[in-house]
Amino acid sequence: MEAVANPVMEIGAESLPERSECPEVRALNTMASEMARTEIPVLIVGESGTGKEVYARLVHRLSRYAGSPLRKIRCGSMETGKFGAGLAEALGKGEGGSCVFLDGIEELDLGAQRALLSLLPDGEWSEGDGQRVRVIASTSRNLEKEVEAGRFRRELYFRLSGACLRLPALRERKEDIPALTEYFLKKHAAEMKKSAPQISAESLELLQAHHWPGNIRELENLTRKMVALGETRGAMGDLQNSHLGPAQGGSKMASSSLKIAARAASRNRERELILEALQRTKWNRKRAAKELQISYKSLLYKIKQIEMPGTGQEE
Repeated sequence: MEAVANPVMEIGAESLPERSECPEVRALNTMASEMARTEIPVLIVGESGTGKEVYARLVHRLSRYAGSPLRKIRCGSMETGKFGAGLAEALGKGEGGSCVFLDGIEELDLGAQRALLSLLPDGEWSEGDGQRVRVIASTSRNLEKEVEAGRFRRELYFRLSGACLRLPALRERKEDIPALTEYFLKKHAAEMKKSAPQISAESLELLQAHHWPGNIRELENLTRKMVALGETRGAMGDLQNSHLGPAQGGSKMASSSLKIAARAASRNRERELILEALQRTKWNRKRAAKELQISYKSLLYKIKQIEMPGTGQEE
């Protein structure tokens, strides 16, 4: 893998919108901003896809090391022997100090953990110290339990977790889904040089009812598909047919999911009735409209809305 051949990667400063409707995220952003201006090591904890690298970039951007690149080491693809060399390379770069992002710290074996421990400063830097190193680490596991199980060195855990940023899962911050969706649609539309498709209130309701096992990364992948297709119906159809996962949020979410399921069942039945009428009339849309007791214009709109062929006889 790339990280083995070149274990040190420089990553940019792209970030998600910092404005949030979720109180927990606003508090998290405030803490990240405060910790960034210190020399305290930062440990970022969160499920896969919650934006751990985004917060690593944020801490770096607000720190005294913002003028030099943030160097990322993918711990999961490192061998014990190469990890020490890769880390030493990262720590030795940058006048005035280095900022290193250890992504997936839980993936290091005990030998690599020992090598890391020997290279890290013992405590905070003070004025007059030599080469400074700001360490940001991320994990998707509970490192306290990993320590108890003997899979992670206790001293290393305390050395890395000077400040701990715990990122909520997307299902725990659903009020941010509309803003995140808009952000990703605009982002990928600009990248693909296409117009960002409009998303309906009903589609937003479906997005907020989804369980999001892949978190923000899953939402971004969905919006990328919307932009690529140039519309939202296909991507939303895939989401609607997917497993929503366990309801996390009580009766409000269950009620929302039931409403969406009822609407979906209604649309499916409507599609079946229209298709049956068109088949009976040999796809004569005006006759089909009379059978269905709706206007010809309404039938054409529904055919387009539910993605059915609109060709056929007019009379």
